[in-house]
Amino acid sequence: MNSMKRRVFLRGVLTAGAAACAGTMVPRMVLAAAWPASAFDADTVGVAMKSLFGGATPATSSNVTIEAPTIADNGASVPVKVSTTLTGVQSISVLASKNPHPLSATYTFSENVEPDIAMRLKMGKTADVIAVVKANGKLYSHKKQVKVTIGGCGG
Repeated sequence: MNSMKRRVFLRGVLTAGAAACAGTMVPRMVLAAAWPASAFDADTVGVAMKSLFGGATPATSSNVTIEAPTIADNGASVPVKVSTTLTGVQSISVLASKNPHPLSATYTFSENVEPDIAMRLKMGKTADVIAVVKANGKLYSHKKQVKVTIGGCGG
């Protein structure tokens, strides 16, 4: 009999918890609706860029910095950091030019957040890592080539 009371109690707690959490799930659903699926499905950098930013071409900028290894001995996990000294940053997108789907990530920022990201990319072969920063309605980019080797043996 004791286990039945415990089950009823747990069912009630879980139901109440689910109802309380339902309000916090709504923003995730709203954000998911704005997710740029066509950009992530793109098979070239150009198509991904067009899907994300329309026809705008980013200007190369020294105010965008990419920290990534010149040679990565494990393409399954390449550490990449992107930062910028630009003000009014709205988003940062990271692409790996030779990946089957080049767009790896896109981050949207509020005005109170420092635009500095760190992530790990999966890269199948040597390619350019491209960071595109949208700041004050304009696009800026920087790229760095990462040479992917097998076991760090060069090649």
